[in-house]
Amino acid sequence: MMRGLGELESTIMDRMWARRRPASVREVVEELRLERTIAYTTVMTVMDKLHTKGLLKRRPVGRAYVYEPVASKEAYTADLMRDALAGSGNQAATLVHFLERLSPEEAAALEAALQVFPNRGRPV
Repeated sequence: MMRGLGELESTIMDRMWARRRPASVREVVEELRLERTIAYTTVMTVMDKLHTKGLLKRRPVGRAYVYEPVASKEAYTADLMRDALAGSGNQAATLVHFLERLSPEEAAALEAALQVFPNRGRPV
């Protein structure tokens, strides 16, 4: 089962998703230092853990690695949602509770998404 990210993991992944290109630990550290004090080794450790978790892939460049996301933020979020649903005791009840909590904008996004897959999971 996939689990959510910690605060620093989430911050780093958001940076990586926003970049849309590979980045070294040093580049990520430089971006983060614009907002906070953070050690290079801390970022290196977290990016290594994100690689171990399968969220970042890496390749060596010189004596360092460059990292990039394995999947988009949207795909990661979809996996979290699917795992949460799969882990619920009653999927139908969970979906009803989810739908009850949707904002009008979220409901419209759901309706638009269902238009992409109009017959998926529903009788024809």
